[in-house]
Amino acid sequence: MKLKKHYSSREVVVLTGLTARQLQWWDARRLFKSALASHRTAAGGFTERRYTPLDVLELQVLADLRRRGVSIPRLRRLLATLHDQFGVRLYEAIGDDGAMTLFIAGDQLYARTTDGSLYDLDAPTQPLLMVGEDLPMRPLVVRERKRRTSGSERLSRGRRPAAE
Repeated sequence: MKLKKHYSSREVVVLTGLTARQLQWWDARRLFKSALASHRTAAGGFTERRYTPLDVLELQVLADLRRRGVSIPRLRRLLATLHDQFGVRLYEAIGDDGAMTLFIAGDQLYARTTDGSLYDLDAPTQPLLMVGEDLPMRPLVVRERKRRTSGSERLSRGRRPAAE
């Protein structure tokens, strides 16, 4: 993915797999606000919302969680918990470079801080005590959405070039 200063809603749709309507709904309900909001133009239309590269990373994770069946209220709690309880944004908890790392095990989300404390993000007030290796956790990572090919593209791949 080539990094740009801002991405349009259309570009975010392609990169995340979310629909334009989902982005609009999330923005209106303040689940995820765009970096540059849509506003009325002098001609009477509206500009497109714009997102930063970090916004796109976060939206890719949120889209992946939605595809895994995580509800909107739970996504809202996740973002609020990361902000209010730990003082980080979602992008800071993706991968091993931030103040914490997010993990997923089944439908449960966990966070591990740099000091090794592990938190269940549904009840993050106290760290968990883990004994053994019974909980198969995987780090939550950003996945760029794979582009679907249209039917005509699939057909043309298998065809041989016409003889001249």
